[in-house]
Amino acid sequence: MQNVGIIGIGTYFPSNIETAADLAPRTDIPEHILREKMGINQRHIAGETDSITLMASNAARHAIEQAGIDPTDIDLVISHGSQHKDHLVWNSGSKIQHLIGATNAYSFEMYALCAGAPIALNMAKSMMLGDPSLETVLLAAGSKENELINFNNQRSRFMFNFGSGGGAMLLQRGATKNLVLGSSAFTDGSLSETVILTEDAIPDGEAEVVGEVKGRLDVTDPEFMASRLGATTMDNFLKVMREALDKSNATFDDVAFLGITHMKKSFYMQILDTIGLTPEQSVYLDNFGHVQSVDQAIAIQLGVEQGKVKDGDLVLLAGAGTGYTWSAGVIRWGDVS
Repeated sequence: MQNVGIIGIGTYFPSNIETAADLAPRTDIPEHILREKMGINQRHIAGETDSITLMASNAARHAIEQAGIDPTDIDLVISHGSQHKDHLVWNSGSKIQHLIGATNAYSFEMYALCAGAPIALNMAKSMMLGDPSLETVLLAAGSKENELINFNNQRSRFMFNFGSGGGAMLLQRGATKNLVLGSSAFTDGSLSETVILTEDAIPDGEAEVVGEVKGRLDVTDPEFMASRLGATTMDNFLKVMREALDKSNATFDDVAFLGITHMKKSFYMQILDTIGLTPEQSVYLDNFGHVQSVDQAIAIQLGVEQGKVKDGDLVLLAGAGTGYTWSAGVIRWGDVS
């Protein structure tokens, strides 16, 4: 079986920044709580022209430049970003493909919310191994779901960390570096409608429609969601991580770096401790917030820049998204030739 590896990674963030000090009066949460407990030092906020396709495309250009290829070499573009996109009932992948000049590709969307990146990596790898015509595949995502949060709605408190940005990963069949290995995902459908858009969550005096989306993100049954997640989320994270590692012929003892969705600081530290890692073997995204399925690209990029990800390291990626899905994927970083 041929290898599939990551040959380029890129990210993009809007220039507008909102700090914890800016956010405190909007949420009625003290600044030190936002920073120390919720893990929000700052987050990037999309401007008027920062659509999800523009942010994903800007990130993709960085990935293409890093890989040293021409956009016309790309055979497939998969958009795995937010559904708060340029238009509803619409393929954002085709706009990304057009913006980057991937004129020989086709495109489509896949959506698993904040669990999307590991699932997209597995999907792309499987397609490439099954179809010899797919030599080079672009995964690209953008998110600005922070626009859909009512900061006066305490039911949405766990989503106050949402930020804007784009991420991209360029995959190549037959690559000899950054190999995509095993993956796993699990969904608890009992939580499928716990987080949805509602009109009840629209702030007083604000427009019902944002872009083409009506309503704001809301939690329909906070008590059930809290109890169900409290009882299961750690087990489900461990389940998908362990399965992805098992499919990669590895264990937690082999993991050198964890790239995981942004979450409150205490649970992040609990996960690290449970799988036997330290903060020096991960990156906490407190200067970006939670950028949906972009988080894993940010974590890898920062890990490499900070010297936390080195050649030969086994990198474990993990995410969780409302719905509720947990996902994990494994990458052998560096040159394996």
